[in-house]
Amino acid sequence: MIEKNDITNKFLYFGVKRFLDLAFSVLLIIFLSPVMTLIILLVIIFDGFPVFYPWRVHGIEGKEFIGYKFRTMHRFADKEKEKLEKLNEMNGPVFKITKDPRITKLGYILRKFSLDELPQIYSVLKGDMSFIGPRPAGFNEFPHYEDWHYRKLSVKPGISCLWQVSGRNNIDSFDDWVKLDLQYIDNWSLWLDLKIFFKTIIVVLKGTGK
Repeated sequence: MIEKNDITNKFLYFGVKRFLDLAFSVLLIIFLSPVMTLIILLVIIFDGFPVFYPWRVHGIEGKEFIGYKFRTMHRFADKEKEKLEKLNEMNGPVFKITKDPRITKLGYILRKFSLDELPQIYSVLKGDMSFIGPRPAGFNEFPHYEDWHYRKLSVKPGISCLWQVSGRNNIDSFDDWVKLDLQYIDNWSLWLDLKIFFKTIIVVLKGTGK
């Protein structure tokens, strides 16, 4: 039986978490606007249009939305994906190869320091995402979920998560990704969010991005 205090604490937690998401997203958009403007110009100069890559994902309770990242691959990358399927290094419904030939030179730098993720701050501002939460469920992977995978959709997805700060380049199993997401959900707290947030900063500064 769920105690009334537990429900109250969860509502309080979500309320504070949303307030912090709003406050930090506004501050970061203002503070990082010169950086994002520079990246926009660099993408246009070196790779042309489009600047942003629309990422169709499923959020809380399976709600579909479109998040945006800076484009890091050439314009015809999605059409070439099928040809590269045999090189997939992930076990499960996710596609990932270490040296993806579709990534541009600028895109490699953006990914290395996770700068391609910056437009997702707008998704946090809108309320589709949180700064910290489970990894977003990609539109193409969602239909292949097993029953136990769906529990990761019980909270908002995050820009960063346990997977981001737990050796993400060394994890080659989709099930292990989901287990980390469920571990986050089962142990969620503002303190855990803060720990992941600061670990994310370290990961970004080290340049260990995908």
